Amino acid sequence: MKELLFGATIGFVAGIIDIIPMILQKLDKTSCISAFVHYFVLGLIIPFVNIDIYPWLKGALIAILTAFPIMIIVYPKDKKAIIPI
Repeated sequence: MKELLFGATIGFVAGIIDIIPMILQKLDKTSCISAFVHYFVLGLIIPFVNIDIYPWLKGALIAILTAFPIMIIVYPKDKKAIIPI
């Protein structure tokens, strides 16, 4: 339970940090909600993945892997958006 609460807190903070620039750029609400949910859910998943690497590297690796489907959808419409994702 402790890991779940810690992960949810980290995911919430990461989601807020991610959507602040998006709100400042006046991106649509759906994009902001999608980004927030992505990082919030990652906060719930990452603590339970058992890979023997540094925790920050494990988080980065899982975040990049779970962002690939979003990148595939966005790439044909806006090639410049891949880097911020």
